[in-house]
This record gives sequence, C-alpha cells and structure tokens, in this order.
Amino acid sequence: MLGIIFSRGGAGFPRFKKFGQIKSMLFPQFKINPITGWQISLPKVGKMPINLHRPIPEGFVVKQARVLRKADRWFVVVTIESDMSIPDAQPQVDALGIDLGLSKFLTTSDKEFIARPRFLTSLYRKLELLQRKYARTKKGSKNREKARIKVARFHNHIARVRKDWQFKLANHLCTKEGIGMVFVEDLNLKAMSRGMLRKHTLDAAFGQFLNLLEWVAKKHQIYFLRVNPDGTSQTCPSSATRIRVKKSFPNEFIDVVSADTKQIEIMQHQKSLGCVVWNSSVRKDFAE
Repeated sequence: MLGIIFSRGGAGFPRFKKFGQIKSMLFPQFKINPITGWQISLPKVGKMPINLHRPIPEGFVVKQARVLRKADRWFVVVTIESDMSIPDAQPQVDALGIDLGLSKFLTTSDKEFIARPRFLTSLYRKLELLQRKYARTKKGSKNREKARIKVARFHNHIARVRKDWQFKLANHLCTKEGIGMVFVEDLNLKAMSRGMLRKHTLDAAFGQFLNLLEWVAKKHQIYFLRVNPDGTSQTCPSSATRIRVKKSFPNEFIDVVSADTKQIEIMQHQKSLGCVVWNSSVRKDFAE
C-alpha cells in the first residue's frame, strides 16, 4: 500500500539523507543585486558575511549563485551576465602546437618541454597516513569527523596546487611573443583514465588543463582549436609526410616530430627492410 502511494506521486521512496551528503545549494534567480559591500543576501537565509575576491564589473547583472561546501569551508560561486558581445578570435599566422603526455606534461612545436609534476604521488604517503587515522576512529565520534575534515582539506590542497600550476602554465603559453593560434589534441580522456596509468592520468588532469587553456586563450584573443589526434605522431610537421606505424612494439625508434627530409628517407629505407618506425614519445609513455 505504501509503495502504491509513493508511486502515484512520482517521487519514489524517500531517500536517506546522510549527514554532509548535500554539499551545494543553488539560488537560480535574483530580482536585485544580492551583493552589498561585504555581504550577500540569499533567499530564506538572509545576509551572510563574505570575503569578496573581486567586485562585480559595471554593466553586469547577478543571475544566480551557488553555495558550495569544501571540507569545512563554504564558497559562493556567482554567475553574472551582460549584454555586451565579445568577438571570437580569428586565425592568425603564427601557431603553437601542443602535445600532452605522461613522460613530459607537454611538448610545444617551438621545442619547449614541460615536465609533469607529481601532485598526488609526491604527497601520497602523507595522504595514506591521514586516511589510516580516519579508518581507525570510531564511527559517529567527534574524532572521526575531525579526521575526515583533515583528509578533505588535504585533497583540496592538492587540487588547488594543481590548478594554480596549470593556470600559470596556460598564461605562459598564451603570452608568448607572436603567438596567434593554439592547437591541441582532442584526446579521449575517458578512455585514458581507465588504463594501467589511470592514477597518473587523473593526477595530470589533462581535461582541466585544456579547459583552462581554452579560457585563457579566449581572454588573450588567441584562436584555440582541438584537432583530431589520429595520425599526429606519424606525420612530419615540415613535409607533411605520413609514415604508417605497425601495432607492435618497435625494434628501432626515431622521433618523427623532429624528422627532416633525410630522416624520412632513412625511415623509408628501414621500412623496406622490415624495421618498424615508432615515435619516441609514445615509447616513453609505454615505459612508464
């Protein structure tokens, strides 16, 4: 009988609301500007003191606000809107190509190599100790809640350090002299996060970096495009010569990215002899 009553309403059985389960609240609309000085006025909550990071620009209207809880702190994300239109960046002459990987975080077409920081693995030992202390506490006790907050704070610390480093790297790439276009590979990040190197792939946060890079490029009026990654490691950027690669581990390795005409002739000769040509960056990724 009880099931019939709930099925008629269309909402189903009431779910168990765990303590701390709901970590965000959305306030979808405002009639007036809710931010006044160092306070924000939320419906059915009232005025709350805030630490305003930057003022609302002139000509913008606050559309909605989302209250987030991270560890033991609360944040308010405000969405603003304006009638002004920002023109899209147009393709320019000078371009910058970026290749992401695990052996090196990225390699640019102007021969710049950026090493990959180990944000999680370098602090993994300390995280293990905090989680071990949390597992040994009694369920429902105050000590367990204190240990949980310490683990959550440490996770937020790792995420903030990673995002700050990626922001600085994106600004470094977009502020290079004469750069008008940025091209990156449109990687299948969902498939990359399921392999043997999934922990390192998720630690690198390629998806977050590409989103930040696209936002920074638009901010600097730089044309940004994600290209199909198929065959990019087999095509020479100078002569556009493409060399097929067999799906097996190679016997000899030559860097196709930096190949010139003479190297292409050598690779074609090795291919006729039955040798396999492979990109060195791919080999390093398999080695790790």
